[in-house]
Amino acid sequence: MDLILLFLGLILCLVGIAGTFLPALPGISLSWLGILMIYLTSVVEINYTVLVITFVIAAGILILDYVIPAAASKRFGGSKAAAIGTTLGLIVGIFVPIPFGILIGAFLGAFLGELLFNKQSNTKKAFRAATGSFLGFLASSFVSFLTACVYLGIFISIFIQHFQSFF
Repeated sequence: MDLILLFLGLILCLVGIAGTFLPALPGISLSWLGILMIYLTSVVEINYTVLVITFVIAAGILILDYVIPAAASKRFGGSKAAAIGTTLGLIVGIFVPIPFGILIGAFLGAFLGELLFNKQSNTKKAFRAATGSFLGFLASSFVSFLTACVYLGIFISIFIQHFQSFF
């Protein structure tokens, strides 16, 4: 059973890394589940401190994945309508079955939100807000990717410490 949990944990960590760029997969959440799997083995003693800290970080990053693009849109001159449009575009982009749907959704959401609901806006300002949204999404994805890689490192570190006990 331990080997199954170990293998499942490794798969979850690797799929979690891919999920930081694929919108259909909750990347950082899967990576955290990978860490949880290794702690559920009988070989590794549960360290609640590591589990809680990594969980809080994962939850924070999951929230920031939606906040950062909206904040970047505002930072690039977008109004509240662009920020709301970015968030709605991110959510819609998850469910649209096209490549890069989440990127396109965030960009179009900010662009349309700014253009349609801000009376003082023009196409140039809306495009700038949408660009901010896009850059914010890239920054958010990069932070998620780095965190998922760190989680894989934690998994490997725990595995190495207990390697002989698994076999």
